Amino acid sequence: MTRIELIAMVSGAACVAGLVLTVVALVGTRRPPGSTPGDAGPGLSRLWNGSGASRADRQRHRFLLGAAVVAGALAFLLTGLPVVGLLVALAIPGVPWLFAVGRAEQRAIARVEAVGEWTRRLKDISATGQGLQQAIIGTIATAPEEIQEEVRTLAARLQAGWLARSALLAFADEIADPVGDQVVAALILHLTDRGERLGDVLGSIAGAASAEVATRREVEAKRTQPRFAVRFLTGMTLATLAYGLVNTDYIRPYGTVTGQLVMAVLGAAFIGLLVWVRSMSQPPRPARFLPAPDPEEAIA
Repeated sequence: MTRIELIAMVSGAACVAGLVLTVVALVGTRRPPGSTPGDAGPGLSRLWNGSGASRADRQRHRFLLGAAVVAGALAFLLTGLPVVGLLVALAIPGVPWLFAVGRAEQRAIARVEAVGEWTRRLKDISATGQGLQQAIIGTIATAPEEIQEEVRTLAARLQAGWLARSALLAFADEIADPVGDQVVAALILHLTDRGERLGDVLGSIAGAASAEVATRREVEAKRTQPRFAVRFLTGMTLATLAYGLVNTDYIRPYGTVTGQLVMAVLGAAFIGLLVWVRSMSQPPRPARFLPAPDPEEAIA
């Protein structure tokens, strides 16, 4: 290998890495339910940390980012084709994103079910005559795992002197589901009128949550076919790329400038098809009706 060829390969690898970093910076790898585009911060912070809310999500994003750059550079060095390197690099964060289709909805369904269970426990404790704040604190030990952190945070805010309304609105914002809004709305109304039918209202909401969970699971089951199509098409694409890396004769016709342009167009069209099929299998986000909490009114 001559020095010119080596410089060309290293330059191509750098171009691939730059393209990968640009794409990941613009679209990220995934966005958890309830988050907004600005949650991860703009610029280099979003590029490095991703849009994950937890530390594990951020570490996973960084690992995928580094793996994408390395894999893209190696693919380019093996084939000498920059578009192949770019496609391989995009596959590193893209494949987990495509294979994870449906997991966010399953997690949302589990959280709705947990909200219903927590509402029943809150009803039982409030029926003993305890005040609302003490009843909420009393549910910490038995709160379902899916929303245990949110319940602990709500209790901590109430104990720290937050206004009950602001603490409840913050809790609903963290749950980020209309079922959670219904529970919080009932609790906020109880703060104003001190009615004696809170238990009946909470019981009705818990029953409605169970019906909502059953409906969502039924709809989720009907989305398995398009999601299987996404995974099947993704697997076929990975097999084709792997064969091309092993047998360079297979991709040799794409070695020209025209061939690279054709490969780029075909790759972009196929990726667009996968994204479109994935979006078809995703349910629309349910509309919420409670406002976000006002930080200036949080502390009494």
